[in-house]
Amino acid sequence: MMPALNSLMPFSTNIMRGANLIRVLVADDHHLVRTSIARMLNAERGLRVIGEAADGEDAISQARRKRPDIVLMDIRMPGIGGHEATRKILRGMSDIKVVVLTAYLEEKFAQRLLDAGASGFITKGSELEEMVRAIRTVHAGQRYISPDIAQRLVLAKLNAEENPFDDLSSRELQIAVMLINCQRVGDIADYLYLSPKTINTYRYRIFEKLGVLSDVELTHLGLRHGLVDGYRNED
Repeated sequence: MMPALNSLMPFSTNIMRGANLIRVLVADDHHLVRTSIARMLNAERGLRVIGEAADGEDAISQARRKRPDIVLMDIRMPGIGGHEATRKILRGMSDIKVVVLTAYLEEKFAQRLLDAGASGFITKGSELEEMVRAIRTVHAGQRYISPDIAQRLVLAKLNAEENPFDDLSSRELQIAVMLINCQRVGDIADYLYLSPKTINTYRYRIFEKLGVLSDVELTHLGLRHGLVDGYRNED
């Protein structure tokens, strides 16, 4: 597991310069997590965190201005989430690589981010050593996927069956999972910086695509396809 926050080493800035220095942008909406990751990475030889972003919009903006080698991207952030931010960054800045950092092991979200162009995928339960290995591997032009996630992806392909949630857009899937996990429309709207009316529009569009008539039917469908707690809140 990643070291406890109170056991992290003091902040130290890597003073190495030159072509071998890997410049990293850390995007995570939790301030303590974000700054702690930055401290750990800055203490590693050959790495430097050049920016921290609290949401997807900020990550896109900083990526354009600072041109990091690697963006370490959380999936779930307010407003523009990790999937959309990853897609927008890679669409306009192909020289930047994205390593996704997440607390979720749901292979559906992993596959969508990899399909969007992410080069790496690790969990927040990973040790610092694995995080650094992922960054270095991706910077070298290869992909890195945590073993536990890779296993789930392989098993998902072996046990492939038609999944109605595959027909949803990334935003629809995000909202569907939040509804399945009993989050209220108003809370979802606040979190995504959208109006309740917009969330309800998405809700009825989701119902239509999935062929369900109520939140209860949506939840039952989500249970059958393993989507419960896929977007669980974290503090």
